[in-house]
Amino acid sequence: MKIEHIAMYVKDLETVKDFFVKYLGAVSNDGYHNVKTGFRSYFLSFSDGARLEIMNKPGMTDRRKELVQAGYIHIAFSVGSREKVDILTQRLKEDGYQIISGPRTTGDGYYESCIVGIEGNQIEITI
Repeated sequence: MKIEHIAMYVKDLETVKDFFVKYLGAVSNDGYHNVKTGFRSYFLSFSDGARLEIMNKPGMTDRRKELVQAGYIHIAFSVGSREKVDILTQRLKEDGYQIISGPRTTGDGYYESCIVGIEGNQIEITI
């Protein structure tokens, strides 16, 4: 069994799509739009076969995201090496994203950093 995809609602579909394409190498489909409901989505595919669906729909609520809260808290991307973690973290920092940890080796042995990315969602970058 494998996770087929993960989905998240976002306010600004195009900006979020561009973030994942620019920084994490996603490849986007052409998108979907249901004119009857106003629902829009993109499937973003990554080189290892993982997929992320980003979605938008009129009337969504947007609650404040806390750094530590119950429920889903981050999505982690493996970039392949310590050097790549360092480079991408620095690039994101230079582009104005908040680094909330790392790069560092965690107590359980991961080398990672974590940023507050698009729309307040946490993105972890690891080997």
